Amino acid sequence: MFIIGLTGGIATGKSAVVEMLRRKGAYIIDADQLAREVVEPQQPAWQEIVDWLGDSILLSNRSLNRARVAELVFGDRERLEKLNSIIHPRVGARILERTKEIEQADPGAVIVYDIPLLIEAGMQEMTDLILLVYAPRALQLSRLQKRDGLSPEEAEKRLSAQMLIDEKKQYAHVIINNSYSLADTEKQVDRFWHNLELEKYEN
Repeated sequence: MFIIGLTGGIATGKSAVVEMLRRKGAYIIDADQLAREVVEPQQPAWQEIVDWLGDSILLSNRSLNRARVAELVFGDRERLEKLNSIIHPRVGARILERTKEIEQADPGAVIVYDIPLLIEAGMQEMTDLILLVYAPRALQLSRLQKRDGLSPEEAEKRLSAQMLIDEKKQYAHVIINNSYSLADTEKQVDRFWHNLELEKYEN
């Protein structure tokens, strides 16, 4: 079993790279999906967040209004840290559960932990290699505004809530530069996977 920690920043293009790795046979564990699961209605994390922020963050079906939660925590470091302290440990536990299931079914599996906040959450030690999907900050801002319909100020606030993408470079073993075309990104992923396969074969 080999574990790749895939990270990046908002609007760097992680999803495209994840899909390329999935097609090559990697197992994907999506931290964002697990984060949604742990805050489903009546789950302990959901209850803790509601007790903290109040019923105004709930939709009519009692699920979290994610946009409203984002409004309340982005731009407020203490609140963001508190939210992460509620969600991250539970997501981490589910990641380990899923990893054990995959290992039992396929001991030679390559598993990708798709974790945007891998480094911020201190989860890099759970991986064998850190793969960073990179795009320069100006391109992140442009993509984020276009993708989510945000104002420049809103996009900047979202980006400022994360570690700077250039700071993450120092943690990465491999960097995929997703600044250009999808075809160019795919060539980089092909090269990475080829080298990974060679290393497995040699070992």
